[in-house]
Amino acid sequence: MYDELTEVDIQKMKDEIAYRTTVLRPKLIEDVQTARGFGDLSENFEYKCAKRDKNRNESRIRYLQQMVRTAKVIRPKTGDADCVGLFDTVVIVPAPTKTPQTIRIVTTLRQDALKGLISKESPVAKAILGHRAGETVRVELGEGRGYELTIQSVEKGTDDASLDISRY
Repeated sequence: MYDELTEVDIQKMKDEIAYRTTVLRPKLIEDVQTARGFGDLSENFEYKCAKRDKNRNESRIRYLQQMVRTAKVIRPKTGDADCVGLFDTVVIVPAPTKTPQTIRIVTTLRQDALKGLISKESPVAKAILGHRAGETVRVELGEGRGYELTIQSVEKGTDDASLDISRY
């Protein structure tokens, strides 16, 4: 399995790997060595915290390296200006609530539902991608369940570096 990511996503991951290996790793190793000098390791809370932080950093580095290694690079389509595409900001109106919601379609690495950043792999994004403002589409939730929503407006977006990648 691979993730479909943009060149910006991959560059952001490479930048984070570089920071974590050249800046953060030496600092965390030093923290572990300093805490080790505080005495008995079985009762040394500072040592346990320093080791935990170092291990989390190493885990994040491995995760990012795996993502870069297995990613499939995609380029956002610049086709039809009226259709919903990757990085577009869309105002949708779900039929059950009739309350307009503003979302932005992003790659899985940059999703954050609390900020309205919805993965292109989510049921809502899958339903609206390629459709136009004014259209009503059905969001499939599986097992025959779903709901309808109307696309109120589409504002074209670009793959800018302002969106952070997910932390975990």
